[in-house]
Amino acid sequence: MRRGYRLRYKELMPDAEDFRQALAGFLAEAERDGRTQVEVSAAQLHRALGGFPGVNHRIPICCSVMRTSMRDGDSIVISPAAGIGPALTVRFVLPRAK
Repeated sequence: MRRGYRLRYKELMPDAEDFRQALAGFLAEAERDGRTQVEVSAAQLHRALGGFPGVNHRIPICCSVMRTSMRDGDSIVISPAAGIGPALTVRFVLPRAK
């Protein structure tokens, strides 16, 4: 993940759009590397933006973005008991359909 996606923790906490853009960056980078799939965890995605771990984390928003970004062929590899948590891991199939 490129450092350009990282937010300054004390200035701004990531919102849904930040998570969408960062996830798109993860997927685009994996596509450029010629991969056919990539697994992304909520912890990994949130850490890329900052604020995790921390008392003001945005894991629920991060998980929601990951789930709503899923398309046919994508799958949940690890689902926390409550469905929301840093362990949530999604396997995204590449390339992404336009």
